[in-house]
Amino acid sequence: MMSTLPDLLEITKLVLSCVVLSIIFVPLILMIFLKLRFTRSRKKKNDKITVGIFHPYCNAGGGGERVLWTGVKALQSKYDNLQIYIYTGDLDADRNKILSNVEKVFNIKIKDNIEFIYLFQRKWIESDKYPYFTLLGQSLGSIWLGYEAMTLLQPDIFIDTMGYAFTYPLFKYIGNCKVASYTHYPTISVEMLQYVYRRVIRHNNRRVIARNPFLTAAKMTYYKIFAFLYGLVGRAADIVMVNSSWTEDHINSIWKCPLKTHRIYPPCDIEKLVNLPLITDEEKGDIVRIVSVAQFRPEKNHPLMLRAMYELRSILGEDAWKKIRLVLIGSTRNYEDEVRVKDMQDLSKHFALDENIEFHLNISYSELIDQLQQSMIGLHTMYNEHFGISVVECMAAGLIMVAHASGGPRADIIETQTGSQTGFLAQTAEEYAQTMAYIIKMTPHERDTIRNAARASVNRFSIEQFEKEFLRVLDPLFNVK
Repeated sequence: MMSTLPDLLEITKLVLSCVVLSIIFVPLILMIFLKLRFTRSRKKKNDKITVGIFHPYCNAGGGGERVLWTGVKALQSKYDNLQIYIYTGDLDADRNKILSNVEKVFNIKIKDNIEFIYLFQRKWIESDKYPYFTLLGQSLGSIWLGYEAMTLLQPDIFIDTMGYAFTYPLFKYIGNCKVASYTHYPTISVEMLQYVYRRVIRHNNRRVIARNPFLTAAKMTYYKIFAFLYGLVGRAADIVMVNSSWTEDHINSIWKCPLKTHRIYPPCDIEKLVNLPLITDEEKGDIVRIVSVAQFRPEKNHPLMLRAMYELRSILGEDAWKKIRLVLIGSTRNYEDEVRVKDMQDLSKHFALDENIEFHLNISYSELIDQLQQSMIGLHTMYNEHFGISVVECMAAGLIMVAHASGGPRADIIETQTGSQTGFLAQTAEEYAQTMAYIIKMTPHERDTIRNAARASVNRFSIEQFEKEFLRVLDPLFNVK
């Protein structure tokens, strides 16, 4: 009996050693195997540089897609020896349909040297796939999606324009690609860690976790480990681009590579908008139109707009309320977005606002221009919007903007100081309502002063400025021999 105990200890040590070695060496062997496989499969058919741009939702029609297509147009205008490929999961849209939609929504004409690589595993980056450990699940899913992308095309230069950082080591170390990224919103931020630590109930911190100290501690550990991994993979990028000072601060705090991080404000189509003639209140038919331009996604917080309108009604009174219209403009990407629109319509009826609310879905660029010209106030309610392209475009069109006092609108876009004011900031439904009532009661001269200051401030967000900075930052990837 005594002799068997040392034997068991030795066997246990042997088993544990094997487990540890397998944990270390199996991934290493797999990485070496994949590295050799993709090194052998790389064959240059011609002298053209292949650029693979990872944007699984390229046909969505939002601000991120404007960055994608403006960047593509800029690359096409500078380099003649490029072949550009877009990795997309939009299986329901062929090449002509996507490019037609780009021209319709963004007024951007794309040249012919572009092809689409269709990905069939996009479902693995959908948030509804992971009711728990969503960040980790989507990030691991992006690796699988990235692997599918690389098996279909191994480019010379890989550019991620959606923020899937876990794909960077895959393309750089296994695919032998130069890697650049444009990050709109950090996957995890110091602020998210703070909310969990303070046990604040939010959409990504459920009540059951926030109220339980043990679950909070467990989630803090999970978030810290994930933040460490996020920083590790993010640093694999050769060039890092971010869209605002808010995003830059969060990326620098986690990725810790400020020397290769560049802030490039996203392209805003202001050239035509700043030259639109301002229509007087009389020409608008004495109707006060308040417009929101935002995709129907949960984070855009459309319900806050309705609550603000409900409060505004009580401030203005019924006679003035009859002249108010809230115009909700946005694209719907899928069935879930369409359900959100229906929920918004039901909520407007619940608040007895339905006669004063208009929905304009998936409209053309020319229709958008018409709506902006006819409106007085622009409304934006997303908390910690990473930048706010629609905020800039509304200001350029001559609307007086009321945006959420957080993120990009607060840090980069709107100035609220007297004498240089370009718009207003608010947080609660009551603050939004009071601000909109104040704007409505202003004199035309007072409104024009803010409009003119806002229009003069948006030149730094122009398409021309974006293209110039985008090409300058990426130039080293194309010039390395």
